Amino acid sequence: MAVGFAGGGEDQRQYGGRVTAFAALSCITAAMGGAIFGYDIGTAGGVSSMEPFLRDFFPDVHRRMQAGAGVGNYCKFDSQLLTLFTSSLYVSGLLTAVLVASWFTERHGRRPSMILGGVAYLGGAAVSGGAVNVYMAILGRALLGVGLGFANQAVPLYLSEMAPARYRGAFSNGFQFSLCLGALAATVVNYGAEKIKAGWGWRLSLGLAGVPAVLLIVGASFLPETPNSLVQQGKGRGEVKALLQKIRGIDAVDEELDDIVAANAMGQAGDNGLRLILSQRRYRPQLAMAVLIPSFTQLTGINAIGFYAPVLLRTIGMSESAALLSTIVMVIVSSASTFASMLLVDRFGRRTLLVLGGVQMFLSEVLIGAIMAAKLRDEGQVSRTYAVVLIFLIGVYSTGFGWSWGPLSWLIPSEIFPLEVRSAGQSITVASGFVFTILVAQYFLAMLCRLKAWLFFFFAGWILVMTAFAHLFLPETKGMPIEQIGNLWGKHWYWKRVVGVDQVHDGQKL
Repeated sequence: MAVGFAGGGEDQRQYGGRVTAFAALSCITAAMGGAIFGYDIGTAGGVSSMEPFLRDFFPDVHRRMQAGAGVGNYCKFDSQLLTLFTSSLYVSGLLTAVLVASWFTERHGRRPSMILGGVAYLGGAAVSGGAVNVYMAILGRALLGVGLGFANQAVPLYLSEMAPARYRGAFSNGFQFSLCLGALAATVVNYGAEKIKAGWGWRLSLGLAGVPAVLLIVGASFLPETPNSLVQQGKGRGEVKALLQKIRGIDAVDEELDDIVAANAMGQAGDNGLRLILSQRRYRPQLAMAVLIPSFTQLTGINAIGFYAPVLLRTIGMSESAALLSTIVMVIVSSASTFASMLLVDRFGRRTLLVLGGVQMFLSEVLIGAIMAAKLRDEGQVSRTYAVVLIFLIGVYSTGFGWSWGPLSWLIPSEIFPLEVRSAGQSITVASGFVFTILVAQYFLAMLCRLKAWLFFFFAGWILVMTAFAHLFLPETKGMPIEQIGNLWGKHWYWKRVVGVDQVHDGQKL
């Protein structure tokens, strides 16, 4: 089936419009979906390092932490049950994204998916905070995963479709910025909860996950649906045009609406989105990006540090309280760098930030591994000076991630798929990220025990690979209307050979 794309290259159409308060407030509200993800990342690692939580649910790990346990520094926290507590969320999130969320988001819209995700996440917070045994705690995290499966499916799509083309990067990066704020809130809560002498502070950390969930539910209830989704649901042209005019702040929106309608017509004439992606050559570049970008992002090791930063800092000899406080500082730095990315991405472009951020992460990861290999043995601790240097390098690493691969791993996949396969493509993106998050979460502590400091060289190697991939295979998408990005693949030095004759431009084969 031949496909026509409107504009591209020199003949690319640029829609009119301005940044309206209506669109900005809608995107800010929707971006709250990132906060529930960030809160979980921040909570999981902090709670996993709290002694009362470990004593109640993971007594073997707690015993290893005691003085004289005879276990090396790198293996104190090695427990498959402990990592299952963390990764169970991502298993359920993966299943939700693949089996339910894509279909629901395409058929019923982005806004209902956000509401449903918030409700499931709220239920998970209640079960986790009230857990009386490890299996109830794991069940709570599984419910949290259902919520994330819906939210991560719908929110990036919502932001990409609502944002003006020339500022789409800044608007969409709001998801990652919200994620960082959620992680910051979690680390602050963890720091305070750890000081509760009665030992129930971990319940407070887990239960307060319901706060960002409620904010998402309430906020999404007042959001408009995106014009793209309304067309996909078969709403009348007049209704969609009126909404698009309100979003863009101008009356002349016919060109943009025509492109949305044309993209939807291609989907209606074909098969369902997932089958189209897997069967048609013209979607091969987008499919590769949807699988590789989120997978590479997890192979930077960022979620390993996000989940287990307090654990890692305790490995090098810091106290529980100092480890949590240091984590707060690192999350603040990461949040600031993500905000910087919102200002830079539409000026310098996606690929430039990915490459420069990759270089920064690679160098800091190598230095972290080198210091730990040289100074941290199975017994004893690193000196205070080297501990400070390690914290600084982890901060440099987190900063590099915060203004590059962190936000852009959500932005790029959400903007490159045509409307007819956009929801299915986002489900592949979310599923790929969850698969590798599961692997990293489940095996990081075991790998730390066995590879020791060499684990950081392992992540550094992947950072080198992904940086080269971004430089060679990712075309620049800044400023392009979302329904015209499909033209880029037919002009790229490599992907034009992959898409072949399946892709056409204004009725002509590329």
